[in-house]
Amino acid sequence: MRTLLAALLLALAGAAFAQSSEIAKPDPIVEERLKGLAEELRCLVCQNQTIADSNAPLAVDLRQQIRAQIAQGRSDDQIRAYMVDRYGDFVLYNPPMRATTVLLWAGPFVLIALGIGIFLRVIRRRPASAPSTVGDAQRGEIEALLEGREPQASPLPPAGTHKKKGGRTGRR
Repeated sequence: MRTLLAALLLALAGAAFAQSSEIAKPDPIVEERLKGLAEELRCLVCQNQTIADSNAPLAVDLRQQIRAQIAQGRSDDQIRAYMVDRYGDFVLYNPPMRATTVLLWAGPFVLIALGIGIFLRVIRRRPASAPSTVGDAQRGEIEALLEGREPQASPLPPAGTHKKKGGRTGRR
């Protein structure tokens, strides 16, 4: 029983990698028409590739459908109309301007305009930068440090080193 099952699985595995005779021995005229149509149709899985460029299983099936329709004698316009009827205008890599495809055409421009509007709104609402509150003594220290000199002693102790009033130091 195991031997029969192994032989069956091996035969099925070989069939999975086999090519159809139409692909193995392509007709140059059919393949030229297929290439022209496939470059006009979008892969519905990849969405950024034509079905001519995609290796997705759906793209392979769509190419097979186109081959079959070419073999049936259908024109390129009939094949395009079939694909649009079945998958909608989105299947066309360059969809026509219609009420249903306005979002495809205007969407990128609307998003860019929205982004610019939000950017300008944020910029206008941002408060102006506050004037510098650095005193003359601190300014002299900063300039000395930037020039690589030792700053002059400041009359104020460094931040965080003053003692609290009340006596006890350390932890409780």
